[in-house]
Order: sequence, then structure tokens, then C-alpha cells
Amino acid sequence: MNTNPPHKGITGFIAEKGPGFTSGKDFNKLGYRGVDTTELIFDDYRIDSENVLGNDEGKGFYQVMDSLETGRINVAARAIGVAQAAFDAAIKYAQQRETFGRPISTRQSIQNMLADMATKIHAARLMTLDAAAKKDQGERVDQEAGMAKLFATETALFNSTEAMRIHGGFGYSPEYNIERYYRDAPLLAIGEGTNELQKLIIAKQLVSDG
Repeated sequence: MNTNPPHKGITGFIAEKGPGFTSGKDFNKLGYRGVDTTELIFDDYRIDSENVLGNDEGKGFYQVMDSLETGRINVAARAIGVAQAAFDAAIKYAQQRETFGRPISTRQSIQNMLADMATKIHAARLMTLDAAAKKDQGERVDQEAGMAKLFATETALFNSTEAMRIHGGFGYSPEYNIERYYRDAPLLAIGEGTNELQKLIIAKQLVSDG
């Protein structure tokens, strides 16, 4: 097979359980503990040609690139969920927690924090919906998906941190879900390409379009 450029020789396969395919140890992660992460071990594993993904040899690179667009939109949507949950918990706590006879939600500093959190969620949601709508219409959305993933995951990081600050010491305790959001958010900024990579993708598109 002609492998020039090199990625032309990449082929995707569907690997089914069988001789030579085993799972290894489970990884104990900081967050996202509801999803198992396990080693996959291939030792003298044989696979049939009928398991070629899409029955399209040599197209693995393009299949991965296409799936990354969808994956980044998916990560953005999950990040919005984390950001929203952190915000909901923060505003509920701020309305219940009192200092000097008043809920802390009446304090200007807390109000500023909540306003920033809500604004970022709204912007992230609109960006993600825009990327998803364009993807559904068959458009190439590497820039829009990258922007949505970048902004939404940074919002998840920001909101989980702000929610912990609003909760004070309670936010650091497993009695509240804030510490879980705080642990889950960093993975979203890494998965499907780090946020530093998203900036490079966005910039490349901006320069080429110009």
C-alpha cells in the first residue's frame, strides 16, 4: 500500500474479544471514577479483514479526525453539565448560608462570582449548540468544536473552583458534591485534545481563513 503521506497507511479495526486480547489493571483516577479506565493488552492477536472499520482500508486517520469533532462537542456538553451542577450547588448554598444575619447571596462579592459563573455557562452552551447544529448539517466544524470544547471545559474548571470558594471549608469535604466537580473538571480540559491544542487548531483555521 502507498503510505505517502504516512497517515494514509492507517486503518481502523473493530477488535472483538478473543485469544490474545485481554484486559489489564484498572487505573485509580483523581476524578471521573464512574467510568472505568483499564489497560487493553494485545499479545499475538489476530483480526479478520472483515473487521476493518467501515470496510474502508487506509481511511483510519480520517475516521479519527471526523470522530474528534464529535468527541469535542461531546466533551463540551459534559463540561457544561459539570459547570451547571457546580453553579446550582453554589447558588443554593449562598442563599442558605448566613453571615451576620444575612444570606451570603446578598453580598456583592458573592453576587459577582455567581454572575460570572452563569454568564460563562450561557456562552458555553450557545457555542456548543452552534457547533452541534453545524455538525448535524454535515459541515466541517473543527474550529467551532475546538472553541466550544476550549471554552466549556475552562468554564467547568472555573465554576468548580468558584463553587468551592463559595462553600468555604464545606466545599473541600466529601459531604458535598463540589469536591467531585473539582476533581472531574480537569480531565475534560485534557480529553479529546488538550486545551492548548484547541488553541492551535483555532488559530490555524483563523490564519488560513484570512
